[in-house]
Amino acid sequence: MGSKDNAEKEKVGVYICHCGGNISDHVDVEEVAARIKKLPGVTKVHTNVFMCSDPGQELIQQDIKDGKVNRVVVASCAPSLHELTFRDAIKRADMNPYLYEHANIREQVSWVHHGEKATAKATALVAAAVAKSKKLKPLDPIRVEARRHATVIGGGVAGMRAAVDLARKGLAVALIEKAPFLGGRTAKLDTLVPTGESAADIINDLAAAVIKDPQISVYTCSEIIGYEGYVGNFKITLRRGAPAAQDEMDRQRIATANAARPGGFIPYEGFLPVQVPQASEEVLLETGAVLLATGFRTYTPGEGEFGYLKSPAVITLPRLIEAMAAAEKSGTQFSLNGRRIRRIALVHCVGSRQIPGIHEPNADGNLNEYCSRTCCSATLQAAVQIKERYPETQVLDFYRDIRTYGRGQEAVYDRASEKNVLFFRFEPESAPVVEVLNQGDFPVRIRVKDTLTFDEEIVAEVDLVVLAVGMEPNRIDKLVEMMKLPVGADRFLQEVHPKLRPVELANTGIMLAGTCQAPMDVGEACSAAQAASAKAATMLAKGYVELDPFVAQVDVDKCQGHGACREACPIDGAIDMHRVAAEGGENRTQAQVNPALCTGCGICVAVCPENAIDINGWSLKQYEEMVDAVMAA
Repeated sequence: MGSKDNAEKEKVGVYICHCGGNISDHVDVEEVAARIKKLPGVTKVHTNVFMCSDPGQELIQQDIKDGKVNRVVVASCAPSLHELTFRDAIKRADMNPYLYEHANIREQVSWVHHGEKATAKATALVAAAVAKSKKLKPLDPIRVEARRHATVIGGGVAGMRAAVDLARKGLAVALIEKAPFLGGRTAKLDTLVPTGESAADIINDLAAAVIKDPQISVYTCSEIIGYEGYVGNFKITLRRGAPAAQDEMDRQRIATANAARPGGFIPYEGFLPVQVPQASEEVLLETGAVLLATGFRTYTPGEGEFGYLKSPAVITLPRLIEAMAAAEKSGTQFSLNGRRIRRIALVHCVGSRQIPGIHEPNADGNLNEYCSRTCCSATLQAAVQIKERYPETQVLDFYRDIRTYGRGQEAVYDRASEKNVLFFRFEPESAPVVEVLNQGDFPVRIRVKDTLTFDEEIVAEVDLVVLAVGMEPNRIDKLVEMMKLPVGADRFLQEVHPKLRPVELANTGIMLAGTCQAPMDVGEACSAAQAASAKAATMLAKGYVELDPFVAQVDVDKCQGHGACREACPIDGAIDMHRVAAEGGENRTQAQVNPALCTGCGICVAVCPENAIDINGWSLKQYEEMVDAVMAA
């Protein structure tokens, strides 16, 4: 297939998309087609309302099968959306899928230009793509041998779910957890919204499946200290030993783990799979794929934020959930630490949806501008439980917006209203003010302007203020630096594309599972974990993986072994210098590229004095042809 494509004279087919009006509302698509038809080497030009649709792809395939084109240019939306779609279509028509070029005339044209300027720029970009396509050569994907082994980092519900699914698909799995316990943050819950399922039961079931599966090796009390390699052939070094105590809470957890027998669930800690190790050891894991399930932590309010740490009558929602689980299941009024709670105030959006200029940055200088998504439902669930168990305890709910987004969760909001929970809505610039009272019948007072009553000031003295704290990504800075992981503006790990590649990182072979990616509830975290495990298992199933061939290639006749390419390369191990035999029996140094590590960034091309290195599919000559075409358009 490749040699035939290379031998034939270039016959370029150009396929221009209306994108349902996203492009054609601002670009005269038919005029672009008319101009492109005049270019040398263009044998077919088609327009279509949606080129990515089945009829659009069939246009391309039919022209290939009829022998009318042997190079394909698609002008449509960003290549990140549908480049793979068109490559697959071309491949199904028995043509080398890399004899294809993509012109972005939506994001780069119709979304930023209008009228004749848009049409002219679209023509120039398509002309450049045509010029480049004539210089394309058939390429073959890079095949890399892959170990049928996966490593899951994080032992919460997402990590355990991923490990179980991977093992069921026939892969050996290493499950790594820094704590002595499995279960993560879910272990600190009582019941789940909206199903009412026991969090402990879910963790017990998953953990039992993990420890009973001979394909899964569990490494608790473990820290990753080394990482290298590439998809199919990663090497991860663990240091496993007794966990260090950073604070009193850590010391209590370690003491609990040491006193407990392995194989059981400890409330609000998790499932203890094995005894806590006393001696330190290092473990080397050789693995084919890595799934990150590093989870989240709850926001810690600053001192004085809504009265936090200024009074024991101000606590966080996780603390309330734990206290309610330990309290009597019925009575007239709720009690906490021996105090009767006659009236309780719940405050939403603490540490979430923060606004620059209104909210103070956190201790690390960041603002959590995102919605944590699960807080509203969890807060309302707590309100309903209080009213059902302790009907004489009054519940006041102070919110910015109620976001009970999941299936069945709106019903929790309805039940809270039916149980006479009182709701007060505030704007972020006039958030509730909590005052600590040193005398009187109640320990704290809450004051707010209620937008539901046209900014009437509401003042309520209460026994307890509960702050619905949001989610933050766990602190994995060392892992991010070590593995060069992409991080979004919200500090969660960032996927390649939220719809097309929702559980993959740009680092090939590394997947995302659960709340390391974004705030999720337990069900969503498990669904994401299953998606990641399915992706990893499919990738490793054949024992090898195929990668795009857009990597650096050395011209051995030109390379003089200066080593400037290796010094400039940002990826460790992507370029190495090797001694090779030369004429006359002498050895000389020459650059060699590891195609599995090379990202095709092109930095090496710019620094080579002999022009002895270039990028497959994006050569300097191709760039020159594109520039000439733009200037001529």
